[in-house]
Amino acid sequence: MKIFYIKKILVLFFLMIFIDGCGYEPSAKFARGVLGEKVSTSVIISAQDPENTVIIKDAIDSAMIEVFQTSLVDRAESTTHLVVSVGSVSYVPIVYDKNGYVIGYRMNLILKIKSLKNGESKEYSLRGFYDFTIAQNALITDQERFDAIKFSAQRAIKSFIAKVSADGARAKKNEE
Repeated sequence: MKIFYIKKILVLFFLMIFIDGCGYEPSAKFARGVLGEKVSTSVIISAQDPENTVIIKDAIDSAMIEVFQTSLVDRAESTTHLVVSVGSVSYVPIVYDKNGYVIGYRMNLILKIKSLKNGESKEYSLRGFYDFTIAQNALITDQERFDAIKFSAQRAIKSFIAKVSADGARAKKNEE
């Protein structure tokens, strides 16, 4: 039984040495290099959809903590400030029943994030989408709309994470 655990520990040890030796760095580390350790966020409230702006703010804040592992602070203390606004929200019919009634939609959301750091600004335009179905001959309910915005905002934020990580990787490569 002890031999099994020793083998397992040795495999993990060699795996860690291999990963460290090949130069692997998590993308969050590159992103943290771009954003800094202390980040503040603000969301411009959408006149079209004011109640869902809170969902988007929560999703951005959650990504800052969980993915980028940065501290959320007041704007006065931050190294980077992110201003988030909803560019557009649209519903596109994508599935029809046999009678031609719409039973499936794609929610398209464009988020605009402006990053302010050291007097410089960079703008990101991000797209998120979410496909959902509705009951035949029904309208889109508030709950379905709420969920669609939430999930499409999460996809847009994943796109933001990828873009910021790529910016960080390029910056590191240019330093070397």
